Amino acid sequence: MKPTYLTEQSISAFIASALAEDVGDGDHSSLAAIPADAQNQARLLIKGDGILAGVELATYIFRAVDPNLQVAVLLQDGSPVKYGDIGLTVKGRAQSILTAERLVLNCMQRMSGIATYTHSLVQLIAGTGAKLLDTRKTTPNFRMMEKWAVVIGGGYNHRFGLYDMVMLKDNHVDYAGGIREAITATQRYLREKGKNLQIEVETRNLEEVREALETGGIHRIMLDNMAPALMREAVQLIGGRYETEASGGITAETIRAVAETGVDYISVGALTHSSTSLDISLKAYK
Repeated sequence: MKPTYLTEQSISAFIASALAEDVGDGDHSSLAAIPADAQNQARLLIKGDGILAGVELATYIFRAVDPNLQVAVLLQDGSPVKYGDIGLTVKGRAQSILTAERLVLNCMQRMSGIATYTHSLVQLIAGTGAKLLDTRKTTPNFRMMEKWAVVIGGGYNHRFGLYDMVMLKDNHVDYAGGIREAITATQRYLREKGKNLQIEVETRNLEEVREALETGGIHRIMLDNMAPALMREAVQLIGGRYETEASGGITAETIRAVAETGVDYISVGALTHSSTSLDISLKAYK
């Protein structure tokens, strides 16, 4: 199921902004070198192994550039791909294909890299019951597509922004004067503003976990940068009263041990800030 933030309006707005950035007052290379009525075709070539993402977005981009372009999707989002696979073909005005080319590739390479890394971590925690989450560590103005790629790769989205969930991180807690103070102040704020937002609080040790449990009125407790043994103890202490989330420096080497502590969620910022793009190109063919 497509995430709720992906609407026709939000996708169209992103594409319009991206094209304005790239095309400006015209794709003068194509306008100068290619006859306006020239017709051609191209295919999307996969040049690495991974999980394909951004196919649906690519169809939106081609349509936005030229509604008369004909796109044939050969591999859907989420498909495992290998070197030499063809993801889609596009036919129509040569100028239009060239104008859309770089935006399609920039999006698909980045999204496929994220989906590939996400899929690899999801496989590592299979069978544990833990769900893999992304974070807000995203590229400005590209968050929507990066989070979409996480979902395509089999992960789940954390909050989209600062507005749709309250997360009391270490700095919030320290500035507020402690766990209890941060939680109670937040509860009061939400009542006064008439907002119904879930509250997550970050904890760094068992003492803070106990204080969060004693205060109550929250939705999830984050266990930040805890060793697996300590995290397991914290999960047992919480005892299912609130959701639990592990976070902080989790890698492919450590994620299985973290998942086996019994946490409900594992958030990994590297899904979106450190994944390697998948090599993809768009090439003309006869």
